[in-house]
Amino acid sequence: MISNPRLAPNPEEAPLLSVRNARKSYGLVTALAGAELSVRRGEIVALLGDNGAGKSTLIKAISGIVVLDEGDVELSGHKLNLRSPGDARAHGIETVFQDLAVFDNLTVAENFSIGRERVSPRWLGPLGFLSTRNDTASWIEHAQQLTVKNVSPQQEIGLMSGGQRQAVAVARAVAFASSVIILDEPTAALGVRESEEILNLVKRLPDRGLGVIIVSHNMDHVVRVAHRAVVMRGGRTVGGMVVTPGIERELVAMIMGAR
Repeated sequence: MISNPRLAPNPEEAPLLSVRNARKSYGLVTALAGAELSVRRGEIVALLGDNGAGKSTLIKAISGIVVLDEGDVELSGHKLNLRSPGDARAHGIETVFQDLAVFDNLTVAENFSIGRERVSPRWLGPLGFLSTRNDTASWIEHAQQLTVKNVSPQQEIGLMSGGQRQAVAVARAVAFASSVIILDEPTAALGVRESEEILNLVKRLPDRGLGVIIVSHNMDHVVRVAHRAVVMRGGRTVGGMVVTPGIERELVAMIMGAR
């Protein structure tokens, strides 16, 4: 069932993020052929489709990794010019891909701060120093409030379980996301108990005012956490529906092209 139907956004509410007529080709191969997607603040949208449907290319476009040939990505009604992951992050869009992008030989604190260092004070320019201690403490406190309660900031990532690693990656993204968070198959490599922990985390993300896009092949997980599902096939958006209990067969039929 939906995690908390009372918090499902009003369907008449304007989207926080919208993608229109997204097109991307690699030579003769068409990855996106006019795909559409939207998510409202406080909404979890499941992005579904078989392998090769275009899901990965679409989320990479929103993440600034792939530059669209045509189409628009808008945030709160303003068109974005996404040319790099840094552009997406500057607009509060964070993505957790399947590879997690965490460093096994570094601690939780170091994984939070790496690539996010600020030079302070600014007027020193190249003579400035990295200001990470206070930032990292704030980020870790933020993460522990969210989910990673039994993990020390000084613990090495490589010593953690798969679920803990996934939770750290998600918490790191949430610490920096101010608008949208994208989760690419967050439970794919996890066992039942660890999947439960991640699903409980995902359910809480809308409470932080974020729009959430989750890519998943697990229909049970989709029904448990998503407010709405969008289905892609052949690089196009072929349909979408509000997620309700017992809708799994309809979703599978749409994915397979039988509906």
